[in-house]
Amino acid sequence: MYLKHGSPVKMMESYIAVLTKGICQSEENGSFLSKDFDARKAYLAGSIKDIVSQFGMETVILHTALMLKKRIVVYHPKIEAVQEFTRTLPALVWHRQDWTILHSYVHLNADELEALQMCTGYVAGFVDLEVSNRPDLYDVFVNLAESEITIAPLAKEAMAMGKLHKEMGQLIVQSAEDPEKSESHVIQDIALKTREIFTNLAPFSEVSADGEKRVLNLEALKQKRFPPATENFLYHLAAAEQMLKI
Repeated sequence: MYLKHGSPVKMMESYIAVLTKGICQSEENGSFLSKDFDARKAYLAGSIKDIVSQFGMETVILHTALMLKKRIVVYHPKIEAVQEFTRTLPALVWHRQDWTILHSYVHLNADELEALQMCTGYVAGFVDLEVSNRPDLYDVFVNLAESEITIAPLAKEAMAMGKLHKEMGQLIVQSAEDPEKSESHVIQDIALKTREIFTNLAPFSEVSADGEKRVLNLEALKQKRFPPATENFLYHLAAAEQMLKI
């Protein structure tokens, strides 16, 4: 287009047309339609099956951390491995459809770390092992090269595992290891089980005083007498979903 018109204006017109109308027409190349390129296909590009094959039941630690909007740091010396792994993680919490939590390539310099620490929860990728000595940056540390997942001491209380997590872990592993199931089927299975967790939380929520949102009724949750780890998880999940009374 630039060769034809000798002006960046025509290029900008096409760009704005895609941005505003989702279409760009060109005599040589026909029409480009945004709707032909579903963003969800990009979300499915990673492999939960590969993650489960590497970490097995420990995958539930990643699911829990994502549910609670914790800070996950992923290390591997090869950037390709870091990016492939990190881009898949948000699919474990498919109901949020939020890939903005990804920071797939972060350096240990002041400006980048300052920007990262302004985020409440994130998945951050590093190729420098020195990040393992920075517990101020993570709640969960994934050493991809060694296939190890570590929960930081300060996050252990919120990340305490119980029967609920065991059930979720078993479902993730069984679904991912089923050769008949595609990646999208695995995501669907996890999403359905995740919805059950939110269904568990629903009876203990009530409309806030200003009527704007639902908040957790902590007394009702305690009266249910869930196992301590389940009650603890549901409380922290409510906090992550901004359902606590202020």
